Amino acid sequence: MRILVVNDDGISAEGLAVAEEIAAAVAGSAKDVWVVAPAFEQSGVAHCISYIRPMRLEPLGPRRVAIEGSPADCVLAAVHEIMKDSPPDLILSGVNRGHNVAEDTLYSGTIGGAMEAALQGYRAIALSQYYGPGNHGLDDPYEAARVHGPAVIRAILEADVWEDRRYGVFYNVNFPPVTAAGITGIRVTRQGHRPNATFGVQVQKAPNMRTYLWLTHGQGNDSAEPGSDAYETLHGAITVTPLRADLTAEDLVAPLARVIDRAP
Repeated sequence: MRILVVNDDGISAEGLAVAEEIAAAVAGSAKDVWVVAPAFEQSGVAHCISYIRPMRLEPLGPRRVAIEGSPADCVLAAVHEIMKDSPPDLILSGVNRGHNVAEDTLYSGTIGGAMEAALQGYRAIALSQYYGPGNHGLDDPYEAARVHGPAVIRAILEADVWEDRRYGVFYNVNFPPVTAAGITGIRVTRQGHRPNATFGVQVQKAPNMRTYLWLTHGQGNDSAEPGSDAYETLHGAITVTPLRADLTAEDLVAPLARVIDRAP
């Protein structure tokens, strides 16, 4: 199996090295793992692409390339240029430093990379490691992802639930903030909602009296509903959430059409 690894934390990120280990375990050999990752951190860029500027490509070694662009750019560069003669069988995005659950999935570059892979017709899985009191002080805060990652990916592959359609499914996996031994299980979840975890801004005056704004992020995984990614990963489970890029509010199409649709 040939595996492509991308991320949003950048080519030098610790979590990328963990993803490479996981990929090598799943593929059976490090020689079947390709890395195409951003030259610089791209957290929070979501599914953006470099539509109005070119991307610089920098080979760093065998099967290892840095791209001056977003995670979605990395996928595009890999499948249409770098690996065009030997395309991947699976694309992994991560392992992200921090979880990507609930509303965070809409902002995440890690999710954006997996989403672009799915749009290009590839099997894709996003991987994120939640940081919290249970693992923040460990010598290896990625321990849960490192130890359990290969088995989770194999389970998803064995389930073989993929879709041959325009907006195919991709998977969002989050490892909880606990030691590898503290994992309570694997839960298939839905994307949650946290009423108290929205983004805001904090004003700061610089010494020259110019005004700057820092983004702030509320806390509130416990406010999400049981069965959701945010809640279950907080409580020690590895979560697997199937996602699609289609944003259509399907439940509103028919009732809205009855009111708005008109014959010419």
